[in-house]
Amino acid sequence: MKKVIIGSRESRLAVIQSEMVKNFICENNNNHVTAELLTMKTTGDKILDRTLDKIGGKGLFVKELDKALLTGQTDISVHSLKDMPMEIPKNLPVVAYSKREDPRDVLVLPKGVKELDFSKPIGSSSLRRILQLKRIYPHAEFKSIRGNVCSRLSKLDSGEYSAIILAAAGLKRLGLEERISRYFTIEEMIPAAGQGILAVQGRTGEVYSYLEGFHEKSAMYAALAERAFVGELNGGCSSPVAAHAVIMEGKLQLFGLYYNEKDEDYLTGSICGPCSEAEKLGVKLAHKLKTEYEAKET
Repeated sequence: MKKVIIGSRESRLAVIQSEMVKNFICENNNNHVTAELLTMKTTGDKILDRTLDKIGGKGLFVKELDKALLTGQTDISVHSLKDMPMEIPKNLPVVAYSKREDPRDVLVLPKGVKELDFSKPIGSSSLRRILQLKRIYPHAEFKSIRGNVCSRLSKLDSGEYSAIILAAAGLKRLGLEERISRYFTIEEMIPAAGQGILAVQGRTGEVYSYLEGFHEKSAMYAALAERAFVGELNGGCSSPVAAHAVIMEGKLQLFGLYYNEKDEDYLTGSICGPCSEAEKLGVKLAHKLKTEYEAKET
């Protein structure tokens, strides 16, 4: 019997997400394949007193997992796609994309609270979220918050924040959907590229037939379009660039957010085309929004 070792971060959400892949492997390979998790704390999990752009970016959440894959300590890694850096080593490709969970961002209030209290800050470390929230809540103040979902909820409930902004996908996978006070529409707040999708990373030259049926093409096309848009604009963890693709009847509609650092302002827009041109659409929308913004300035 083949044994697959799955690399995972130690957080509760990361483990739940990795167990989703583990359970799929064990239940869909006629008892010929078994799987187990190998959890590890990444550098990004250890440094919580600074924002990501100050400590080196999203790569700090995958560094240790990449090393385990390269050395053969693990066979695959499971990541939230939105937490993966835009540059992925060619010898460690994404070999499967999961079906997408709810991609929206959500507002979470302290336990028992029904209304947003503007005398306290809203917790978010994401400039992407803060920029868009300022149009929704123009009178709100914002304060950085780091840590896993459960630690952020604990800080919220202790009275430090009036609310925090989280991804619906994470709360739903944790069984904490009841904590959601408001869902923001895609038009109100364009999500981070890849939000709601799990990426299974492997090694070149290996066979991943045991993931057949887990990989979803529509999620792959959405991921390729969104990440191409962000990559074309050189958007990293500190950049508020955002992208979200919707796929219907073989067509892909991509929504994007372009941010101009000099003016500290942004522009949103969309583009539509065939799924087979996902990456081209991402690049095309990036150029379209950048050109539109520059034209607006002249």
